[in-house]
Amino acid sequence: MITAVDTNVLIDVLEGDPEFGHASAAALARASRDGALIACEVVWAEVATAYQPAQEVLRDLAAFGLRFDTMSEASALAAASAWAHHRSTGGKRSRIAADFLIGAHAAGQADRLLTRDSGFHCQHFEHLRVDEP
Repeated sequence: MITAVDTNVLIDVLEGDPEFGHASAAALARASRDGALIACEVVWAEVATAYQPAQEVLRDLAAFGLRFDTMSEASALAAASAWAHHRSTGGKRSRIAADFLIGAHAAGQADRLLTRDSGFHCQHFEHLRVDEP
């Protein structure tokens, strides 16, 4: 089983979030026992941006067993299609391309997505299995 991991879960764990940190860490550990953990370049960049120097956080991500997984062209195009559909049906501009890229990467290159934003991902990627912490 391949689990793509969303930024929000990683931030919860790295920051020891008092509300979500424990549940996210437990969910990450469960997913790791089930198989591979991956994150696309969007998640990698979002996490690395929050923690400088980035090399230190990359060691933490590796300790979780998380590996970098480059987004395929098909996943990038699926994200573009989902985002365009969202906007054409009146979706809010507050949703940015990164959200769609993360969902499309998981839908195309993993068996499931571990995220706290399940409603959004289920709405836009109906065949994606989404797990919440």
